[in-house]
Parts: sequence; C-alpha cells; structure tokens
Amino acid sequence: MQEYDVVVIGAGPSGSMVSAILHKAGVKVVVVEKETLPRFVIGESLLPYCNELLNEAGFLEAVKAHGFQYKNGAAFSWGNEYRYFDFCDKSSLGSGTTFQVQRADFDKLLIDEAAKQGVEVRFKTKVEDVKFQSDGAYVKLENGDEIKAKFVVDASGYGRVLPRILDLESPSCLEVRKAYFTHIQDNISEILYDRKKILISTHPTYREVWFWLIPFSNGRCSIGVVGEGKFLDKDGQMSHDDRLKKFVYEVPMLKRLLDNALWDTPARTINSYSKDVKALYGDRFVLLGNASEFLDPVFSSGVTIAFYSAKLAGNLVTRIIKGEKVDLEKEYKEPLMIGVNAFRTYVKGWYEGKFQDVIYTKNENHDIKRKICSILAGYAWDKDNPFVTRSDEALESVWQYLQK
Repeated sequence: MQEYDVVVIGAGPSGSMVSAILHKAGVKVVVVEKETLPRFVIGESLLPYCNELLNEAGFLEAVKAHGFQYKNGAAFSWGNEYRYFDFCDKSSLGSGTTFQVQRADFDKLLIDEAAKQGVEVRFKTKVEDVKFQSDGAYVKLENGDEIKAKFVVDASGYGRVLPRILDLESPSCLEVRKAYFTHIQDNISEILYDRKKILISTHPTYREVWFWLIPFSNGRCSIGVVGEGKFLDKDGQMSHDDRLKKFVYEVPMLKRLLDNALWDTPARTINSYSKDVKALYGDRFVLLGNASEFLDPVFSSGVTIAFYSAKLAGNLVTRIIKGEKVDLEKEYKEPLMIGVNAFRTYVKGWYEGKFQDVIYTKNENHDIKRKICSILAGYAWDKDNPFVTRSDEALESVWQYLQK
C-alpha cells in the first residue's frame, strides 16, 4: 500500500490548482483521475478573478501563451435591448480581463502544468471507496489497489465522489433546470459584434429562459439554452440539435449573429445540475468546487468558485499536514460561502426577473453598475462591496428604486 500526505480526487481545474499549491508547500500529493484528458466539458467563460488565482498556482503564463480568446466583459441582450459590462470599469481592484477557453484544452493544460511542477498524476484511476479511520484515510481504487493518506481533497466536480460515498448530497435551493448546448463554427460576420465578451441573451417572451454564446479564438463558439425542462421539452419528440436551434433562432440577436453558423457538433443536454451538500468538510476531507456546490452557469461562476476553494483548501490542508490546528468552519466554509452566497443572490434574482430588470434598465447609475460589475468579474469575496456582503438587501434596494 502506497502512502501520501494528500490524495486529490479529480484532475479538473480545482484539482490542478490545489495539487500545485500543496506540492509547492512540500506536501506529498497524488492526483487520481478516472478519465484521460482532454475531455469535453462546458463552463468555458472564465472571470477576471481567475487570472489572479491562476497566477498564484503558477499557471497564468502557460494560459496566456496558449492563444485562448481574450475576454474583457459580459454583454446582455433581450429583444432589441443590449447592455454590456466592461470588467476593467469595476469597483474592486484586480484584473479586468481573462479568457474564454475550450475546456478540454484548458483543463489538460492546467494538469499538465501541475505535472511539470512535480505533481504526481494518475489517469484512468477511479476511486471505488474511501474509508476514514483514526490513523488515516484509505482510498480504494477500482483496480483493487489502495492508497493511505492523511487527508483527502475531493475535486471530482460533477462526479461528486465523496458526497456520494458519504451520503452528503443535498437538494439545491435553486429550481431544477435543464440545458441544451454544443460547439459550432459560428461564422459571425457582423462588424460590431464583440468577440471579447460573453453574450447572455434573455428569451424575448419567456424571461426565465436564457442563452449563452461564448466565442473562441478559432472562429467557433459554445452555444446553449437553459430553462425548466418542462418548458424546453414541451414540443415533444425532437432531436437535441433541432430543439437547441429552435430556441436559439427565436432570439433576435442570436438569429442575426448565427444566421450562417455551421452546426457541426451534436448537441448535448444536462439536467438537474444545481447541487448542494450537507457538509463542505469533515474529519480528514474537504470538498472543492462543483464537488461541494454547483449553482447555475448564468454568470460563469463555476471555475471561479472551484479555483477559490482550491486556494483556500490548499493553504489550510498544508497547515493540517504540518500539524497545525485549523478550524475549517471559520477558515474554509465561512470565507468560501461569502462568494457562493453572493453569486446565489444574483442567480436567484436573475430567474425572478429582478436582476434582469437591473441589468436592462435605461436608468443606469454608474457607481452601482461598477459594484455589480465586480461581482460579474468574479470578485465575489470583496468585503468592501455591499453587493457582496449584503447582496440580498442591495439587489432588492436597487430593484425597488427602479420601480419608482
């Protein structure tokens, strides 16, 4: 039986980041990943705060050199309305730019960089079970091998390995929704179209249905629709491709932009993706990113939350391995949930319509817009921003003001 200080389950973004942080601190760490990379994943639009976290892990220069699509903001469309947020014009200090990435390439790049730094990575290594005992954690692999570790970090994303094994899964407070999505050759020729921004579109009639268009640097884009399954599937038997195209072409701006698109990749679907857990940590383990909680893709918060959780956990687990006493409630859960709760406010506000009203208002207040822009840029842990620390109250106040 091999022994390590830490076993990291999953080689996605949070697994790459936490393993790099642990390794730099002198912790003996191994990453186990059930698949091989590259692999198709959605969640392609990063937020500027990601750049700062990538830099801390030693990944940023490699990401910059790869040639991913430069991103400097977010645009929103609803019927004939169009609004945009310039991430460089925000209230929080920090980077105002980032990238839009094909996740298959991005995820592989990060774990390859971690391996170059000296992290041991094992692909095609599926975790079958984990037992926590007084002398350590015993990780049983599908091939029958077993690893003993002092600590386990679950970075398994949608796989949610420990939540399933330890019965930690819990229903999300968000409504059950479904998404149809694919990658296409977009062939966008409109001169005024800005490929440096993600485009989020609201359905012209059904405001709870929305679309993402994330352009890449190679002339392709990610396109998807999100809504309640009973609505998206109400037309009966249709292929995923036809269903996605039907809804996309009901949106004026998307119809205009994608009129000459080549739909060359079969559409996929995901259902009931918002998840929660009963606990973020326990004796000898901690959950990161989507393994802990996945909100909703509307504001591209997934990778940012994954990275921030990895940063926190990496530093705290290092201290635990070195024999220090760490209060994971106060030093991990409470700081992490500041940002998660802030994002959750605006996700809920989006579907209720209040945050959409704020975004699409013609009565803009520049100071308020800059504070909201900080959230959209990923700075959801900025305690100087009342739209972070009092997110529910701040959103309600702005919405009530707009009703006058």
